[in-house]
Amino acid sequence: MIKSATWRQPRAILWAAAGVVTLGFLIALEIAARRYGLPGPITSQAQEIIFPPKSGFLLYASMALMMVVLTWRQRFIAIAAAIGIDVVFLLVRWVIDAKTTEGHPFGNGALWVILGCAFIAVTRRTGQERVLLLKGVGLGLLLVAGRKTGDTWLLITSKTRPMVLDQYLATADHALGNPSWVVGRIVRATGPVGPHVLDWVYVQLAVAAVVFALYQLRHVAVERRFPGHHLVRTFLVIGLLGPGIYMIFPVVGPIFAYGTGAFGTGGGHWAMANLWPDIPPPSNNPHPMLYDEITPRNCMPSLHTAWATAIFIHSRKGPLILRFAGAFWLITTLGATLGFGYHYGVDLIAGVVFALTIEAALRSLERGWDRSGIQLVAYGTTVFAALLVSYRYLPVEMAEHPWLFGPLLILALVSVIHCYVRTTRLWEPRLAPVRQPEPQPELV
Repeated sequence: MIKSATWRQPRAILWAAAGVVTLGFLIALEIAARRYGLPGPITSQAQEIIFPPKSGFLLYASMALMMVVLTWRQRFIAIAAAIGIDVVFLLVRWVIDAKTTEGHPFGNGALWVILGCAFIAVTRRTGQERVLLLKGVGLGLLLVAGRKTGDTWLLITSKTRPMVLDQYLATADHALGNPSWVVGRIVRATGPVGPHVLDWVYVQLAVAAVVFALYQLRHVAVERRFPGHHLVRTFLVIGLLGPGIYMIFPVVGPIFAYGTGAFGTGGGHWAMANLWPDIPPPSNNPHPMLYDEITPRNCMPSLHTAWATAIFIHSRKGPLILRFAGAFWLITTLGATLGFGYHYGVDLIAGVVFALTIEAALRSLERGWDRSGIQLVAYGTTVFAALLVSYRYLPVEMAEHPWLFGPLLILALVSVIHCYVRTTRLWEPRLAPVRQPEPQPELV
């Protein structure tokens, strides 16, 4: 009992410190956004209590995450309450003729239910039941806060990084055969069907992550505790650390830096030239270029690729249909990021390395750091840093010697994947083989 209490105290201190840091981070982003005349993550979330939310699907997905701590009866009550509240909001907006010009006309009910569960946890629950319900509420709100925080980060990147480094990545991408240009032409050749499917997959990535997380957390209501590591943790950490790299390596993407392309407005007069996806970009003399203060600098690394990689990793232990869905989501996300001109090929390699390194660090944190975990995280970090340095300072050499640097880039990616798979397999608990009883002589 004394040992358990001693173990819980540092954990409580860690959770309290994490809560304080998170709150301070949100306040800092709120202040930064206000400096540019826009609401920050706290204000945006508070507005969705009344006003149409930006993504009703995300709010219902967040409520679904919160409900993993509830019994089935409580879940049905929560769903009915959320739908009923949304119906009331729809009727009120219809009566006062309030138009939903942006966002979705539903989702407020899900947010009200999440906040209602927080109120119940504080006023009607005690002990471990209160802690468990608050963890469920926190999990749901963190998913929404992550989305709002990401939106604010993107605003900050566009306002504080006027110069972008797209020409460096476009030049380095010659080592891989300009995959964004190739896939962009393939997607355009599929007509309206291909872009529609890829766009749906690309936009609903967070909702897909919730589906996989719900499978991982399906036993929480019975066991009354969360597993030590799950997909939502990886998702949130990727979203927290990724925008920091955006600030170091600001990039807008091929469709914005190199013209209108086939699927959007593109960069207009800010673009270097109207080349994507028909004409490969030049491979000599890259330099920083001035860009607008609206387009997010959110390419390096590709966080959509990192998130899809995390989904793929966590789907490997699920049933066949989830393993298939995880592979499908990863492949289609890669196709969308390249085919819509949102990313260069080198972005995707960096995104996979980024995701594997974060996943390794979180697993090491959960199981306890040892030599293998430290080596894996250090190697992933080193490869990721080497990729960024090479993209910035060796792009011309990479373009001039594609048969050397192309395989080197693929080899660097494969080496991180191999180290991750080999190390994490050693971490898996192994069942001792069952000894077969020796045959006994029988009486004749």
